[in-house]
Amino acid sequence: TKSFPSPCQSAPPLRTSIHPSIPMGAAEGEKRTLVFTYGTLKRGFSNHGLLQDLARAGDATFVAAAATAEPLPLVCGPYRVPFLLNLPGEHGCQRVKGELYSVTARGLARLDELEGVSRAHYERLPVSVVVVVVDGEREAAATEGAVAYYAHRGYAAEMWARSGRRGHAEYSPAVAAGYVRRVDRPQHLTFLDQIRVFVSSKS
Repeated sequence: TKSFPSPCQSAPPLRTSIHPSIPMGAAEGEKRTLVFTYGTLKRGFSNHGLLQDLARAGDATFVAAAATAEPLPLVCGPYRVPFLLNLPGEHGCQRVKGELYSVTARGLARLDELEGVSRAHYERLPVSVVVVVVDGEREAAATEGAVAYYAHRGYAAEMWARSGRRGHAEYSPAVAAGYVRRVDRPQHLTFLDQIRVFVSSKS
């Protein structure tokens, strides 16, 4: 079983500009998009290195810990890969915890490639999130717009059914236990092949 370092690290102070498409530390006139990450892009998980690379290039900035404003299904597919499903209102799901990043257009293109947007693996869609701002002992919640990478609509409903219509509140190290990196998965099967095998198998 693969072990993961804890994703719970001290976060930098919340930036004040958290609109989904406004500059935040970028060159003047450069627009950024808020991206809600809920899985392997989070700190302490296998794909976070990409966000670190983008941060070094000035194309990504950590904003805050966040959660979805409404319950959404978060499930694990083949090889414990996490999937957020764009199925609001389903019973058995919870508000999902994650991290919010401000990303440039260049960074967004890199994330789109990782998530296979052009290959119908995931799709980038709007999501409402709640950011908790801690000021001493006071806490205030603010709902902001963002985008997230959801499981593609072509298989999302089947993934929900295969998961027993029960979701997770967080992709934690315990939930992620058994995750297999892409390079270690069978190379003769495409990502969508792996999805088809998974959803057609018994839980």
